Amino acid sequence: MTGTLLNVVAIVAGGVAGLTLRRSLPPATQGWLKLVLAMLTVYFGLRLTWVSLEGSWMSVLRQILMVVVALALGRITGKILQLQAASNAAGRYARHQMEAAERGGQRWTEGFVVCTALYCVAPLAFLGPVAEALGKDPVPLILKAIMDGLATMGFVRVWGGGVILSALPVLAFQGTLTLLLLVAEPWLSAHQAGSAITATCGLLIFCVALLILEVRRIEVASYLPALPWAAVLAVWLGW
Repeated sequence: MTGTLLNVVAIVAGGVAGLTLRRSLPPATQGWLKLVLAMLTVYFGLRLTWVSLEGSWMSVLRQILMVVVALALGRITGKILQLQAASNAAGRYARHQMEAAERGGQRWTEGFVVCTALYCVAPLAFLGPVAEALGKDPVPLILKAIMDGLATMGFVRVWGGGVILSALPVLAFQGTLTLLLLVAEPWLSAHQAGSAITATCGLLIFCVALLILEVRRIEVASYLPALPWAAVLAVWLGW
């Protein structure tokens, strides 16, 4: 729960800073922070995948192939469920509400709803709890906390203090997901599925970094079903 608790603290701190500081971060500083966060996301994503692989080189190659198959099956499943379309709809809604707020007439409740949607449907809101609960690595959620805190600094200037309340749904969603995974962790580990899930999770976190850097537009939301697919393949074929 460490990562989620820090995420909550970062949202509150970012909101308070945005309300009290007169100036926002300079564009150059924002660009530098974006680059640093993306590089850290690349490193910790690939690191999570690497430490999840085990055994001989042949075993590692077999496990990598299994992850690739899980990603392919996950993308097919995500397309059927239209997960990326739902994520894109949340983004369009946020932009629409932002434009309406800039014209005036928006209440603080709109800010709460928008930020709750953005913070809870972000890929790291799903991948972070997986990394922390199964991979014992809270860093992806810590990186998300920094991103959410910086975003909150800007949002409170548009909608006011109501944005800070979005920390509560984040705590409820990510905290519940983390606890459920912790309960399932012994069974997953007994069936060697935990490592398969974290290896797949690490590659998806790496893809998030590509989105941050705007290197390539990867539909990360469509790949999220790869996580349960990795567990199924690990139980079926053995990790």
